[in-house]
Amino acid sequence: MTTPAARKPIMMLYSGMSDPYSHRTRIVLFEKDIECQIIEIDLTKKPRELGELNPYNQVPTMVDRDLVLYESNIINEYLDERLPHPPLMPVDPVSRARARLMLVRFDRDWYTLIHDITGGDKKAATRARHALRDGLTVISPIFKEQPFSLGEEFSLVDCSLAPLLWRLDRWDVELPRQAKPILDYAERIFARKSFKLSLTEAEKAMRARPR
Repeated sequence: MTTPAARKPIMMLYSGMSDPYSHRTRIVLFEKDIECQIIEIDLTKKPRELGELNPYNQVPTMVDRDLVLYESNIINEYLDERLPHPPLMPVDPVSRARARLMLVRFDRDWYTLIHDITGGDKKAATRARHALRDGLTVISPIFKEQPFSLGEEFSLVDCSLAPLLWRLDRWDVELPRQAKPILDYAERIFARKSFKLSLTEAEKAMRARPR
């Protein structure tokens, strides 16, 4: 996906090596086979240009010619609209609105738990793990009836959910037996070519370690 050094890429993505927000944007890039230079960022040693591009000095940050975008959901929708094939959002307004609500729910209910899970407070980490486990278990029955989050087609909602599911072992989140449908769904996602290509070496190592 990286372009030759002699030619300046049209798109550049500043991406954290193990950052789940960056991961979901990388999945979109590979799902759409977009030519983009991915610049891996060590979040403990952020380059100065990242702060110059993004006032929040965060990843992911995307540069497309004179346009600079940040916040992964915004980047992902932009990519889907700019390069619409294959489409990753529904065509009709009602279904698109429902998809956006699911993305908001993931961010507010589950992505916000990451800080506690990976932080130093053991009690907060335990509560966060339980909240993530219970939330994923609640939505698991959806995947008995359909292969993907919105139905028959892979979407931005799946791109957002996949990085969380990939990190469950790393975060010591064990789903109960009744969550088998979402675990089966996770394996379908992990088997996709775009997902495999999206993984950094650090992310591959997350599931290489013994349990």
